[in-house]
This record gives sequence, structure tokens and C-alpha cells, in this order.
Amino acid sequence: MERCAWCESSDLYRHYHDTEWGVPLRDNRALFELLILEGAQAGLSWSTVLNKRETYRAAFDGFDPAKIAQYDDRKVAALLANPGIIRNRLKVAAAITNAKAYLSLQAQGQSFNAFVWQFVQGKPLQNMRHSLQEVPAKTPQSDAMSKALLKAGFKFVGSTICYAFMQASGMVNDHVVTCHRHAPVKKLAASKP
Repeated sequence: MERCAWCESSDLYRHYHDTEWGVPLRDNRALFELLILEGAQAGLSWSTVLNKRETYRAAFDGFDPAKIAQYDDRKVAALLANPGIIRNRLKVAAAITNAKAYLSLQAQGQSFNAFVWQFVQGKPLQNMRHSLQEVPAKTPQSDAMSKALLKAGFKFVGSTICYAFMQASGMVNDHVVTCHRHAPVKKLAASKP
């Protein structure tokens, strides 16, 4: 069974590739979690974050934006002392800032799902990549998403992070065409959200 070559380093990575990556994700909280984790990944490999994801979920209260927005200095200190997450002060601070920005969008009547999916007009883009070398680090859509998120008050949302977020959340199908997941993900994208 052929897969995208990037996922072949571990069973956990293969499982993630085969069950989650590229599957259209529409749940507000799950999208928020993914954005925080993509930001945490900056400068690191996704496998590093994936190996720490369950600890992140516990440490960050299930990625509940209302709880994260209330984190104080004591909670930040506890997070920075937790070896199960990436202990970077700026990334932890960004998670708190992002929770506040998320809640601000919500208060304005804007769901996070609708906000991020607008950059692909609500429908996954179907790419036909033949090799990983064809996959860009960013696109005009991720540039637009990054600018809009920054304007809305989010941090650690550069265009490259946004494109990785778009790939992971199924806004774009970047499974290479020879990957066993390309066609099933394309079929999922054709179904109504």
C-alpha cells in the first residue's frame, strides 16, 4: 500500500496519515486545537507534536478556548514546566492569545469553522501532486488566511503554518495521487459538510 512518503517513520505517523490527515474537519474546537498544534510545531517536525498531542490535550484542558483564555501566570508556569509539551514561552502565550481571538470571533457571531473554511470557499481544493517536491510551503489561500487570522488577533499563524493547517484539516487534498488515501479523501470532500 503506497502512502505519502513523509509519514513512513513510525506507526503513529502512518495511522495519523491514514485516518486524519486531509480529512475535512469542520468542528470548531477540533479546528482550534489543530491551529494551536500547528503553531506549536513551528521549527519542529509534525511527528514531535503528534507524539505529544495527548499530553497537550490534557495540559490545555481539551483545547477549550474559554478555559485557555483564562490562563494566568501560575498556569503558564505549570505549562512551561511540563515536559510532555513543547515548552516555548512564545508558543504557550500564543495559545492563550489565540483562545481570546477565537472567543472574540465567536462573540461577533463568526464560527471558527466558517472563518477558516472561507479561504477555500467552503469546499476542499483537490490537488493532483505526483511527488512531495510539488507540494508548496504556502499558497495564495494560506497567505490570505494568515493575514486574516493576524488581523483577528491570532499569533503563530504565518502562511506556512496556515498551509500545513489547511492540509491537515482537509481544506486541501495534498495526498500524492499514488497514495492510497488520495481517492478516498477526494470522495469525502465531495460529500456535504
